[in-house]
Amino acid sequence: MKSIEILGLIAAMFTTSSFIPQVYKAWREKATKDISLTMYIAFLIGIILWLIYGYFINSISMVIANTVTLVLVLIVIVLKFKYK
Repeated sequence: MKSIEILGLIAAMFTTSSFIPQVYKAWREKATKDISLTMYIAFLIGIILWLIYGYFINSISMVIANTVTLVLVLIVIVLKFKYK
């Protein structure tokens, strides 16, 4: 593995894990009124595009990070509709 991919994996770990507190808080409090659905939908589209891009350039760090982030963002969106 190239050292630049290792750097990408480290960056991915930090940026992707930053969504975990939001998911946990929304799930624990069963409240999402302060979360912008528009922002999360736009972010979801961006994540899907980054995931496709990462796949086509064969970047494991981009694929892993965006797959995990995609799941976390989808959870927040589902919770947004569930607790509306």
